[in-house]
Amino acid sequence: MDTRAPTLLYEVDADGVALLTLNRPDKRNAFDTAMIEAWHQRLLEFATDERARVLVLTGAGKAFCAGGDNSAMEQRASQNGWQRKEYLMQVVHQIHHAMLRIDKPVIAAINGSARGAGLDMALMCDLRLMAASATVGETYIDIGLVAGNGGAWLLPRIVGVQRALELLWTGRLIEAQEAQAIGLVLRSLPDEQLLPEAMDLARRLAARPGNAVRMFKRSVYQGLELSLGAHLDMVSSHMSVLRDSDEYRQLMTLTQKKA
Repeated sequence: MDTRAPTLLYEVDADGVALLTLNRPDKRNAFDTAMIEAWHQRLLEFATDERARVLVLTGAGKAFCAGGDNSAMEQRASQNGWQRKEYLMQVVHQIHHAMLRIDKPVIAAINGSARGAGLDMALMCDLRLMAASATVGETYIDIGLVAGNGGAWLLPRIVGVQRALELLWTGRLIEAQEAQAIGLVLRSLPDEQLLPEAMDLARRLAARPGNAVRMFKRSVYQGLELSLGAHLDMVSSHMSVLRDSDEYRQLMTLTQKKA
């Protein structure tokens, strides 16, 4: 019988908030293949679970995520370039592709250090809250690598090209106050308030009209890749679909009664 602790913890509360905790604290929540596979399955579960309306992602212990497990990476040292590329695309990038398909809010509660691919995973989330004692960094440059998990695509869109290049080129660590100042995270919070604040924010979002929340997420992210004309064409469809929903009719009835 396998008595090892699960590499991920997942639970959904009565308010529709799902909490996904990376659970390899002895490894600073660095991910190996088993964790990635479990993580991917939980994201798919969240995406289709009608009970779950918002996801909060955090780490157990003192780290959020240290990126890829060094021992696992050493085991792949004998692989050729094509095999290593395939591992990234077919295994690690499963998380990114699953996140792209999720149209519900995802909040990162960065409880401790996030390095390299660990920071990239946080950047995939819609909103990021950060503990005051935490630090984050795109540290790939320290070992002569390029960001392999979306950091070079995500970071410029979040903090701008100039800041992104400086952070990617230097690999320097950022503390929570600076991360908030440059827009990398939404808020810096005292350590003990981080998870309660993240869960409170998640509950507030979970209480909002779910169909509209999901359409807003689609509209914002798709709009980043569209012209204004194409965006307006898309949102006219969203508006029309939402007006046919029971949720819209019920909310309109309540609004009219209050008027």
